[in-house]
Amino acid sequence: MTGDDGRSGRLEVIAGPMFAGKTEELVRRVHRAQVARRGVLVVAHELDTRSGPGRVASHSGLEVPSRSVRAADEIQTLVADGTELVAVDEAQFFGLDLPDVATALADAGLVVVVAGLSVTFDGRPFAPLPELMAVAESVTKLTAVCAVCGRDAAFHVRLEAAPADVDDALAPTSGHVGGAESYEARCRRHRA
Repeated sequence: MTGDDGRSGRLEVIAGPMFAGKTEELVRRVHRAQVARRGVLVVAHELDTRSGPGRVASHSGLEVPSRSVRAADEIQTLVADGTELVAVDEAQFFGLDLPDVATALADAGLVVVVAGLSVTFDGRPFAPLPELMAVAESVTKLTAVCAVCGRDAAFHVRLEAAPADVDDALAPTSGHVGGAESYEARCRRHRA
């Protein structure tokens, strides 16, 4: 489907565990679009304050300015004339409304790039990534490096020292937002 001005939209998903380089890949794609002088909107969820206000940053230090929203349906209100690419970081915080929003934006002719966790800390699929991957034109599945053995890590675990204030690992609004102080990447063999 093409947008009103004839542009052909698409949905691209970058998924994987923590420390796999998802945000770094998202920022790389944003930088390429900016070099090509394409209008770009970068969106983060207001729950994720690790990079500070108004920016999305990778663990390696790459960053871009961003806008923060509370809910997926707010993303569409930020799209201005001339926007060609919408980049959404930490998709897992947006919940099950994000696939409909991302699809509507792609149907309108925009390129939508969404990055997020494919699994929870206990190894379960982390919505809405499975739903987004199902309707995306392309999916880039990244792995991290296992903190125990150095193999490819498709999982991450919460360390015992992390706050134990989470009852439901799938509820993004009550989940623990953290980094290397709270989580480690693990391979299948060492995830338990």
